[in-house]
Amino acid sequence: MNKTQAQARIVKLRDLINEYRYEYHVNNNSIMSESAADGLKHELAELEQQFPGLITPDSPTQRVAGAPLPQFTSVAHAVRMLSLNDVFDQDEVQAWVTRIKKLAPDAHLEYFADIKMDGLACSLVYEDGSLVRGVTRGNGTVGEDVTINVRTIESVPLRLRQSPQTAQFLHGRTEIRGEIVMYKKDFEALNKERKKQDLPLFANPRNLAAGTIRQLDPKLAASRPLHFRAWDMLRDDPAELPTNEFAYQTIDALGFLINRDAHVLPDVGAIMKFAKLWDKKRQKLPFNTDGLVIKVNDRRVYGFLGIVGKAPRGAVAYKYPAEQATTKVKDIFISIGRTGAATPVAVLEPVVVAGSTVQMATLHNEGEVQRKDVRVGDTVIVQKAGDIIPEVVESLKTLRTGHELQFVMPKKCPECGTQLIKLREDEAVWRCPNNACPARVHNLIQHYASKAALDIDGLGEKNVLALLDAKLVRDSADLYMLTKDQLLQLDRFAEISANKLITAIQAKKNPSLSHFIYGLGIRQVGAQTAVDLANHFGSLDALRTATIEQLQEVEGVGDVVAESIVAWFGSAEHQQLLAKFANAGVAPQKVMHTGGPLDGKSFVISGTLGIDREAAAEKIRALGGTFQTSVGKTTTYLVVGENPGQSKIDKAEKLGTAIIDEEKLVNLLEDHNV
Repeated sequence: MNKTQAQARIVKLRDLINEYRYEYHVNNNSIMSESAADGLKHELAELEQQFPGLITPDSPTQRVAGAPLPQFTSVAHAVRMLSLNDVFDQDEVQAWVTRIKKLAPDAHLEYFADIKMDGLACSLVYEDGSLVRGVTRGNGTVGEDVTINVRTIESVPLRLRQSPQTAQFLHGRTEIRGEIVMYKKDFEALNKERKKQDLPLFANPRNLAAGTIRQLDPKLAASRPLHFRAWDMLRDDPAELPTNEFAYQTIDALGFLINRDAHVLPDVGAIMKFAKLWDKKRQKLPFNTDGLVIKVNDRRVYGFLGIVGKAPRGAVAYKYPAEQATTKVKDIFISIGRTGAATPVAVLEPVVVAGSTVQMATLHNEGEVQRKDVRVGDTVIVQKAGDIIPEVVESLKTLRTGHELQFVMPKKCPECGTQLIKLREDEAVWRCPNNACPARVHNLIQHYASKAALDIDGLGEKNVLALLDAKLVRDSADLYMLTKDQLLQLDRFAEISANKLITAIQAKKNPSLSHFIYGLGIRQVGAQTAVDLANHFGSLDALRTATIEQLQEVEGVGDVVAESIVAWFGSAEHQQLLAKFANAGVAPQKVMHTGGPLDGKSFVISGTLGIDREAAAEKIRALGGTFQTSVGKTTTYLVVGENPGQSKIDKAEKLGTAIIDEEKLVNLLEDHNV
């Protein structure tokens, strides 16, 4: 093959390899097998080795990592890479729009909204269509030249894609700005591998992406799965890009990966609707995000509005409620639960986390407090993700003043003075063994009356406390002995409210067996286990006389749960409680096995739903389905609401569990069509 023939072949090979790269890394579509593409790359490399004068900087063979650099050089941006001012709710979005309208009263305003990516901002400079430089944002005015690392990212075209729409942009200087991100699944895979090798785990995808690009050894950048996703374009003549929407369309046509869900929106109402939509859907995105970028669509107006400080007037970042926040620990106290568990709880200076104000957060147990070294007076990171209760993630030890107080686990129950114990040597939780402990009794009665158990209307926390303070009840069975006259003696009750509560209590004398079992508050027995026990044994008498071996025949009941159930029913105190229930006329309904349209189907809900979670769980069970609290091999559906837990989504994807939204769940429950 002579040089002329080789050149013609090389051009065709480069075009086909570039087409493969574009389809695979930008459109997520494979036009040939990976091995076939490797064969083409190998042929190209051999031809270029044979005719080195035909090698060009934008050849696919030049994407490989070179030798380590001694340092990065600084490069000034032709146009500053600005930061954005944040807005957090509709009022702040409206205030921003109002300011714009005052500055540009005659402009026809519409807005371009895009998903804000959590990555490393980077600028790619092309001259006559070929990549010449990649520069980090830096301080906005000057960044670092990371071209050698950027060239290793497959979603970065070394040469801009040619089409009738893009012809004019293949001449002169074209700057593409975007975000270098690492996808969540790739980040987790890297950490999983590091865990196997007993190496320190990476903190988050954003830091890892940024750290990788700023490594002096490009071989490291080449070894990690990074993606460049473009969000802006600059030309010397601004008139070539009249709107942000047009710029996006052009970026797409030039061969870059973009967020195809970006939209032009007419007003604040549409902006907030878009924001709400992506608040629900953002967990499904491959990358992390904390909000949206909203810009004035008309770039002429955008430029006219100018800059204030380091931020443009014509754009804002709409931030979703933070799932983590920092605050200070005012105190740590012990909370005694219905099973006697003594849980350290941090009292916090109020802080908004995931859209709600948090003033307390669990510290789980004594071991966790020591491991995280949380002290009174510490500044801490608090998180609340999906349906997870607030917890302290870590204390920021570098902010300590020396006046912080270490937590010491008390030896005795703060409520009744009973010595705290551990039921097993290997258990992390201290417990109050006193069944008559005021805190335990209060929580047990409240649990019995809760929506998930007996659902006794009007018996909330304050009314339960009032009944206990007046010594009208000592346990859940005493509720059925209450009279209207007794209630009328309390300040909280009048004629109507007293009648309502008595009626509500008496209406629950024949509860479903599963609700009654759950309401008893047996340690280790949750709502679904109560359903499984009820379905298996059919009656309270059969359950109370069951052996450990018989209990273990129930799916999900292992040694610990079985022993806990046997111990509960074997207690003389609990036998007396059951006798009191019987004397009061409480008779749980026996279970008749009739099956249902959801037989064999298991559901897990993650995040907040528009419908009541307990009501949904009840409906699922009533139709023969199973409601689970965590995703497992037997889970049929993961129902995802607002702010779901990412770990549940990841596990569902790994196990092949169907992931559905609230609308699909409602349809399943209404139609019984699975």
